[in-house]
Amino acid sequence: METTTIEAATHQLPQAIEPRNPGMDLDLDWVRAVQVNTSAVERRAATLPGRRSVKKDYQAAWLCRAISLIDLTTLSGDDTEGRVKRLCAKAKQPVNPALLADLDLPDLTTGAICVYHDMIETAVQALEGTGIPVAAVSTGFPAGLSPFHLRVEEIRQSVAAGASEIDIVITRRHVLQGNWQALYDEMKAFREACGDAHVKAILATGELGTLRNVARASLVCMMAGADFIKTSTGKESVNATLPVSLTMIRAIRDYYDRTGYRVGYKPAGGISKAKDALVYLALMKDELGDRWLQPDLFRFGASSLLGDIERQLEHHLTGRYSAGYRHAMG
Repeated sequence: METTTIEAATHQLPQAIEPRNPGMDLDLDWVRAVQVNTSAVERRAATLPGRRSVKKDYQAAWLCRAISLIDLTTLSGDDTEGRVKRLCAKAKQPVNPALLADLDLPDLTTGAICVYHDMIETAVQALEGTGIPVAAVSTGFPAGLSPFHLRVEEIRQSVAAGASEIDIVITRRHVLQGNWQALYDEMKAFREACGDAHVKAILATGELGTLRNVARASLVCMMAGADFIKTSTGKESVNATLPVSLTMIRAIRDYYDRTGYRVGYKPAGGISKAKDALVYLALMKDELGDRWLQPDLFRFGASSLLGDIERQLEHHLTGRYSAGYRHAMG
């Protein structure tokens, strides 16, 4: 690819340095050929927590990297402008400044803030000048069952309001019925409505039935131009798991090997402990390499995770665990 083409395809997000995935024509032969050895994936996933262990300064460094990858999120029916402003303040200063000074990371921030459409303007104003992107959930989140034209318009309205990342939800029945053309067309329309904003495709993997469906849905969404694929809305009964993550990550690797375009990954829901974040970081490093440990290619969809990481960093520096209430989100 010529340099001018790369520059034209690269999005303007502060941390984005890759050419965007432009998508490709739907290749049904490739999709239908995808198989997943579920027992092998589950065995591999079961070994992950014990395969990699980082301690002391190395663990602190990995945890700081995890902070930079968090989409700090509030998606509650009782969200208020005050809550969102406090969350944005936490994104700008995720850890006690005295601790950050000791770690020599005074400018550390989270990867993004993720909110509903109504709170985009509040978040954008609160984060002005910081370079921290605002992500908005869209397309009838979390079920994704509102009329199609309204879902597309919701994306356009969120981009117009200032969101630079859009987390969309796919129609699960397209996957369950094997209607890959419908899923491709839907995802392509969502990508086009996003314009310059990056689009994260939420698969709601806990509702897709099988790992094979997860792998095929991942591939179709990438073919349609998804910048990220994401496990869950956080509202399903089963959210991010290691077998699902391994399946999606290997689909990303296959897509990169075939097309040369890197697609990001976002596990969301149920990741609340620092030790879990370390496992996911190790998984990404093992399967995709260091390049995928940057904010433009990897995010955690989380809120409570940050509090536990801050506690672990304080313990690393002082030798004492603090109470959880000392690390509130706002």
